[in-house]
Amino acid sequence: MKKQLLTVIVSCYNEQDSIPYFYKEITKVADRMKPLTFEFLFVDDGSQDNTLQVIKNLSQKDQRVRYVSFSRNFGKEAAMYAGLNYAKGDFITLMDADLQDPPNLLIEMYDAITQEGYDTVGTRRVTRKGEPPIRSFFARCFYKLINRLSKVEMVDGARDYRLMTRQVVDSILMLNEYNRYSKGLFSFVGFRTKWIAYENVERVAGETKWSFWKLFIYALDGITAFSTIPLMLAGVIGLLFCMVSFIAILVIVAKTLIFGDPTGGWPSMVCIVFFVGGVQLFCTGIIGQYLSKTYLETKHRPIYVVKETEQE
Repeated sequence: MKKQLLTVIVSCYNEQDSIPYFYKEITKVADRMKPLTFEFLFVDDGSQDNTLQVIKNLSQKDQRVRYVSFSRNFGKEAAMYAGLNYAKGDFITLMDADLQDPPNLLIEMYDAITQEGYDTVGTRRVTRKGEPPIRSFFARCFYKLINRLSKVEMVDGARDYRLMTRQVVDSILMLNEYNRYSKGLFSFVGFRTKWIAYENVERVAGETKWSFWKLFIYALDGITAFSTIPLMLAGVIGLLFCMVSFIAILVIVAKTLIFGDPTGGWPSMVCIVFFVGGVQLFCTGIIGQYLSKTYLETKHRPIYVVKETEQE
């Protein structure tokens, strides 16, 4: 009987220091999961350091190591999508090279699929040890907000680290949209999912590539990708201000007719104009976000461009 194949997809961007540690740990896990054969698919997301050469060195001594290298940095979402496209496995997992995704969990994840009947097994952090408090606070707020706005459930603390069957991966690949938010896409396709909780693990080497600003933009992408409620909210705010303005006009007219008191005070008027103008710009900005996403989708640009693979 032919052994089943498990593909480990590793997105890499300037991870030359982390990859040797990761490779050492993942091969230990592979040796313990004897019923399976493994392939380690590294996706180099246009790294500026020696990441690609480190991967090439590994591929020369281990035939299980494959790689895909981008022509420039396209972002982690593109790297994960490319990995799913190039993966050959019957089971596929997404992992980071910094060992914040514990490789040992793969054994429990595989058992959950093969013995408990799940289609996919995801992981979530129950703590955010080592993370700046302000970043943790906004992360929790984001999950609360998006779960109120979206019909697709987002699990607080969920990682991209998950093990999936080939059927689940093929379903995700059908969603070839340009603006990708994988956590939402994983939830969108459905299937029976088990969640494994674990405590946060700090990076084994190097520094995180996710600044607060990048995470903020990523959060906006997630909201606009899986909810149209902000568009409705903009309309509601506009209607509300029209009603308030109409009532204010009636009050001013009545006050003038009864008391003969002319409206005065340009500072208060300027404040009102600025406030209403700010609300209008805010609502226009919401609409602009959705228009920009639509604009990028209609261009039909490729999600990534491959420069080379191990087969070339």
